[in-house]
Amino acid sequence: MQGPSLEKPAWLKVRLPRTDRYGIVKETLSEMGLNSVCASSKCPNAFECWDNGSLTFMILGKVCTRACRFCAVEHGRYGEEVDPKEPYRVAEAAKRLGLSYIIITSVDRDDLEDYGAMHFASCIKEVKEQNPSTRAEAIIPDFCGREDLLLKVIEAGPDVITHNIETVERLTPLVRDHRAGFYRSMGVLKSVKGFKPSIITKSSMMLGLGEEEEEVKETIRRLREIGVDLLTLGQYLRPGEGSMPVQRYVHPEEFERLRELALSIGFKAVAAGPFIRSSYHASKYFSRVDGHDR
Repeated sequence: MQGPSLEKPAWLKVRLPRTDRYGIVKETLSEMGLNSVCASSKCPNAFECWDNGSLTFMILGKVCTRACRFCAVEHGRYGEEVDPKEPYRVAEAAKRLGLSYIIITSVDRDDLEDYGAMHFASCIKEVKEQNPSTRAEAIIPDFCGREDLLLKVIEAGPDVITHNIETVERLTPLVRDHRAGFYRSMGVLKSVKGFKPSIITKSSMMLGLGEEEEEVKETIRRLREIGVDLLTLGQYLRPGEGSMPVQRYVHPEEFERLRELALSIGFKAVAAGPFIRSSYHASKYFSRVDGHDR
């Protein structure tokens, strides 16, 4: 197994320049006191997505109560005080930036009685009320498996619900916080379809953590068996010294093989490549399912 001192291959060194649009998005977030997972998770696509007017809002503070070994987000036993005005500010920022597609995610909040589910639902509702034509995607935590809380988020009316499986079953205990679980995540995705079969569901995996290609293929099949519609596959990039080391850099040809497999078994859209992340070009892939060119 390869170690943490791997040299990045050429296909991971290409970058696009930032433009004025990037600065406008950054200034708006700062002015309104909002967090973006693009910055908190050190996403390699932040400059590209922000240039295109796309971003993922991260609600419920910047402190996560879980400590997954792949994640750069700050973690602690308790999160920050929940801001009741945050739903309005998220919706207002979406309006100012003219977003036709908005993505909302959150840190895990195991310190809250409802794990943050009602605040999540409030943000979705406010966005929909202030921006009636805007599509909303919710990248949700597992809410500790509480289906009643999951239903509250579904009832808020998101167009897409995403919950990330992150890695293969074998590596889940090594990669994710002990309160997360492979089968719990599968259960969340299955329950979403059970509550509302028409809703679009999505999941994402990181590659390069030590998984075998056949394990990835098996996970893809299992996700499709429970009705997941959209899939993203990307390269894990170590965000800091305290995170898991990269075990290998996955060649673009392997990503393409996995993309073709996923499409062949019924996924409606698949994004796979070294820089792909869960929210990358989300509106474009939603359009392929929704039947509109956005």
